[in-house]
Parts: sequence; C-alpha cells; structure tokens
Amino acid sequence: MDITYVPMAKGFVYLTAVVDWFSRRVLAWRMSIAMDVAFCVEAVEEAVARFGKPDIFNSDQGS
Repeated sequence: MDITYVPMAKGFVYLTAVVDWFSRRVLAWRMSIAMDVAFCVEAVEEAVARFGKPDIFNSDQGS
C-alpha cells in the first residue's frame, strides 16, 4: 500500500493505492481531500474482497 499527495490549486488531494508488488498491478485505489484512515481502509477492504487475503502485506512506512 502506498499513499501520496497531489498538489492542487487550493490544497492537496490524497491518493492511496494497494499494489501487487509481483505483477505491479494496482488492485484498488481511493482518493480523498482529507488525510484520514477511512479511505485507506476502504481500498484495502476492496482489494481483499476482490483478490483474497494476501500472504504478505506491506505498507509504506515513509522515508
């Protein structure tokens, strides 16, 4: 899972994506105008519902 921000004219839009690192396929994504946990959880829930529970789940911890 990765979260990034996109600068806009008045603030930011936040984008989260659940990515399969093997195939580099985006399994689910969400955008939000607020950095809150709800849109991240929705993306993970959609990915698990569509593709099943992964053996390994890694979230971006930043640098």
